Amino acid sequence: MLPEIAAALGEGEPQRVENQLCEMVAALHPDLHFSLERGIRSIYAFVVSGQEDPELRPYTDAWKAAAEPDTPLWEFHDSVPAVPDPTEVTVNLGATRVALADVRVHAQIDEGLVDVAVYHPALAGLEPSARAAMTFLPLDATLGERLAGERLRRVEAADTEPADSIGLLELRELVHRLAS
Repeated sequence: MLPEIAAALGEGEPQRVENQLCEMVAALHPDLHFSLERGIRSIYAFVVSGQEDPELRPYTDAWKAAAEPDTPLWEFHDSVPAVPDPTEVTVNLGATRVALADVRVHAQIDEGLVDVAVYHPALAGLEPSARAAMTFLPLDATLGERLAGERLRRVEAADTEPADSIGLLELRELVHRLAS
């Protein structure tokens, strides 16, 4: 289906293939999620994710092992990858624009894991579900879903900017040092 998917994306009509992709991914496991995104090394990326549910990891691992090798047109991911520079991302939540460059994080390391408090000036004014999403989204964008799942332990939103807070790129460096 890759040529058909690429054609639909190139013509700005991803809905043409969405139902088929939903059925194919659900056939692997009904709790898996997928996304078609701009690639990091390729033009497009196809991501199949279990949202770091350990029971779904065997399915995403098997899918990735069976995937074709990456090409200049397509790359394949078994979890949501980090974006190259999360500080360049702005998320629109209705009328609220959340620039990830303004996210500040307090990180506390304990036995190789990191507890974080996430702050952004807009968080306090968001509805609870949007607030929860905007607490985790910057972390997944910065670290990628898998590394965030492996290295972050406790995650909470902060109503005020925590003392000794760092930016997202500094958090990425910190977690990468711990992981290596």
